[in-house]
Amino acid sequence: MLSRTAAQLYWMSRYLERSEDLVRMLDVTHSLSLLPQSRGAMTELAAPLAVTGTLEAYHQRHEKLQAEQLFNFMALDLENPSSVLSCLKQARENAHAVRGQITAEMWEAINSTWLEGRTLPKRGIPSVSSFFDWVKERSHLFRGATYGTLQRNDAYCFIRLGTFTERADNTARLLDVKSQLIEPAVASLVPVDAPSDSAPDFYAWSALLRSLSAFEAYHAAYRDSLDGRRVTELLILRPDVPRSLRACCDEIRAILPQIEARPGAADAGREVKRLAGQLALRLEYGAVDEILDAGLHGWLTGFLAESATLGDAIRRAYFEAM
Repeated sequence: MLSRTAAQLYWMSRYLERSEDLVRMLDVTHSLSLLPQSRGAMTELAAPLAVTGTLEAYHQRHEKLQAEQLFNFMALDLENPSSVLSCLKQARENAHAVRGQITAEMWEAINSTWLEGRTLPKRGIPSVSSFFDWVKERSHLFRGATYGTLQRNDAYCFIRLGTFTERADNTARLLDVKSQLIEPAVASLVPVDAPSDSAPDFYAWSALLRSLSAFEAYHAAYRDSLDGRRVTELLILRPDVPRSLRACCDEIRAILPQIEARPGAADAGREVKRLAGQLALRLEYGAVDEILDAGLHGWLTGFLAESATLGDAIRRAYFEAM
């Protein structure tokens, strides 16, 4: 497979996953902003802008931080390269470039998503929640078509690699930003024997778990009230939660041996496998108390730095032209 084709498959998958992760972030931000006597409401609204690095771009176009303007900017504004629709557009353009490498069902799913999505700024949406659900459903449709119809070849591996690389990055960012907004539970990350009984804290943790489709998994695993320590353990260390950091890194580690590095990049291929294995093993043998003792924010910052290093190694091993 050509390096350019591999890169386009990888980024097609990353952009589609990013669009879904963005609406999950906007969803939890929307939920937190609706809490009665919401603490730090302006900080909550600014979180998606801070995570995507678009805070300055937003203020160049809008004087005040308002929920409706934030939604339009982060969801429907094609002039914002980090918006949901911009991600869908980039995913579709990459899919078009590799049309011969994907199945008809995959192309129809991603093309129809863009054709419908590009009409939304003019046509409008019934509600914010309906838009969130629509994006997630379209992402699930494409992922299901990929899993159900695509031959297990290099194209499949690069698509899956892009999905889990992007998902790990966004789970870490969402947990980092949102955990700092949930006070007082996260300020001290109260121990398991002293769960918070604050209604706002309960709904805030609930919104975070629901945004990552982990609410049911939490109650199946712990069967107890929501607690900062357990939420942290679930979203970082549990291998059976699809959007946890460990689950994503386990998938990346399993995928990489199935792909050969480009000619002349054998050393880069070994390096990317080493980095992925090192990251996966640290999560496999990690403990939540070690993470909390080190500080959740600092630990997640370190993880994001390692994830960025791994992404750069993937580029060198598979995508750089000779």
